[in-house]
Amino acid sequence: MTIDKSWTTIRRRGSSNEFWNGLQHFLQMAKPFVNDRGFIKCPCRRCLNNASHQLEDLESHIFRNGFMFGYNQWIHHGEPATANAGTTVAGPSGGIHERDEMFDVLDDIISEDADEDAVGGPSSNDQYDDLFAALRSELYPDVSSFSSLNFLVKLMHLKVLNKWTNKSFDELLKLLKLAFPKIDLVESHYEAKKLMTKMGLGYSSIHVCKNDCALFWKENSLKDTCPVCSESRWKLQSGKWSGKNVPHKVLRYFPVGPRLKRLFATSKTAKLMRWHSTGKSKDNDVMRHPVDGKSWQEFDKWHPQFAGDVRNVRLGLAADGFNPFGNMSLSYSMWPVVLTTYNLPPWICMKAEYLMLSLLIPGPQSPGKDMDVFLRPLIDELKELWVHGLDTRDAAYENGVFRMRAALLWTVNDFPARSSLSGWSGQGYRACPTCNEDTPSMRVIGKTAYFGHRRFLATNHHWRSNL
Repeated sequence: MTIDKSWTTIRRRGSSNEFWNGLQHFLQMAKPFVNDRGFIKCPCRRCLNNASHQLEDLESHIFRNGFMFGYNQWIHHGEPATANAGTTVAGPSGGIHERDEMFDVLDDIISEDADEDAVGGPSSNDQYDDLFAALRSELYPDVSSFSSLNFLVKLMHLKVLNKWTNKSFDELLKLLKLAFPKIDLVESHYEAKKLMTKMGLGYSSIHVCKNDCALFWKENSLKDTCPVCSESRWKLQSGKWSGKNVPHKVLRYFPVGPRLKRLFATSKTAKLMRWHSTGKSKDNDVMRHPVDGKSWQEFDKWHPQFAGDVRNVRLGLAADGFNPFGNMSLSYSMWPVVLTTYNLPPWICMKAEYLMLSLLIPGPQSPGKDMDVFLRPLIDELKELWVHGLDTRDAAYENGVFRMRAALLWTVNDFPARSSLSGWSGQGYRACPTCNEDTPSMRVIGKTAYFGHRRFLATNHHWRSNL
C-alpha cells in the first residue's frame, strides 16, 4: 500500500484539509506501535524522533512545530522497513473525523510558534496542549458537530453578549452536567476562563497606590508601601492587617503588541492593514479617512523611514470616564483607554471588534492630574514599539516576518479629558491648551472670560475691524 507523505511539507497547516487528513491517517497508523507506557517517538521539528510522547500529544506537536524534514520512511510509526522511502502516491480518501472550525482559530493563535521559517525555530512552549485536548474530544458521544472547545467558546461568547454573571454560568454548567452526564465540559467558569487564557490576549493586573501616587510595577513591584506617600499597598481592617493581601486599587493593562500581531496573523486582516496605502481619496477636496488629512501627510514627511513600510501601525487614543453602575445614584468614575488602528479602512477601524482596550483605570474618582501614573505601562510599550518594533508574521505574504513599528498620531477626547491627558488645566485664566501661558483672559462678574480670538484671523480679514 502506498502512503501519501506530501502533506508533511504543507506550510499553512491550519487552512489545509490535506494536512489535517494526512495527520489523522498518520496517527491511526502509528497507534498500534506505542510502547507499554503509551509513548511513541515524536517526529515534529523540535523533537526529531529524539523524544517520546503519548500519542494524543503528537497531534499538537506536529501541528504546532511541523513534520521533521528527511523522515521519509516512517520506521518508528508503522511503515515496514522494506518500503520505498519517499513514496507519495495516493492518500486517505477523507478525514478521520469532521474538521472543527476551531482548528483554524488555533492555527492563527499559535502561528508565531508554528512556522519555523518565520520565527527562526519552533517553540518549546506546550501551553497549547490542553487546547488541542479539548479540540480532539467530542462534546458528547457520537456528536461530531461540536468539539468540547468549540462549544465552550460559543458558551463563553453568549455569557459576554448577555451579561451573565459568573454564578449563573456555573449554575448552567451544573445543569448541563446533570442533564447530560456524558458531556465533556469544564466544571466551572474559573476552569473555562483558565482554558481561554491560553488563547492569548489576556491582561496584567497592576496594583496602584491608594492616593494614585505610583504603580507597584517594575522597580516598585515588590514594595509593600508607596514610594511617594508611604501609604500601605494593602487594605487594612480597623488599622490592622486582615491576613490577606488585598490591594486598594488594581489597574488592568492589556498589552498592545500581541493584539497588533494578531491583526497580521490572518490573511484577511493582514491585507486590510495595508488599506491606507491604496485607499486614499483621489479627490483632494474629500476626506474620508485620516490618511487624506494634512496631519498624516506631514507625519510621513517627518518620519520617512516609518512611512516606508505600509505595514507600520498608526494609532489613535481615546479616553473618558463612565459610571459602570449605570444610572444608580452611586458616584463612581472608571476610565477606559481605547486605541483604534487607522491602517484599517474607515468602515472597519471604528467598529467595536477592532477597537483595542489598553487600560482600565479604576475609580471611584477620576484620575485627574494623576493620569500620567496610570498611563505609564502603555507609554512604555508605545515607546518600545516606536523605537525597536516587534517581529511579526505577515500572513498575507506567505508568513513572511517583518519588524512592525507603531506610532500614536493623536488623542480623541473632550476638553476635560484632554486636560487629564495633557496635564494642562482646562479651566482658569490659562485654560487654552494652544496659548498656554499667553492665554488672554480676564475676570468678568465672577466668571473667567477669554478674548482676543480675532488675532487668529488673516491680517486683512474684515472681522478684525468689525465691532
